[in-house]
Amino acid sequence: MNKVTTYFKESYKELLEKVAWPTWNELQQSTVVVLGATLVITGIIWAMDLIAQSGLKFIYSFFA
Repeated sequence: MNKVTTYFKESYKELLEKVAWPTWNELQQSTVVVLGATLVITGIIWAMDLIAQSGLKFIYSFFA
């Protein structure tokens, strides 16, 4: 049980003293970057889906 207690004490100490927490401005900038990247990737996937759908409809039209 002593090892578990030591582990939690050391983890808590590391969390408070060694972790570099971002400032509020850094956090906001990171959030904007993540949202922007998410929108770009979503747009790319949407375009790929649209192209694939159009291509498949074209191919299926030969067999209809």
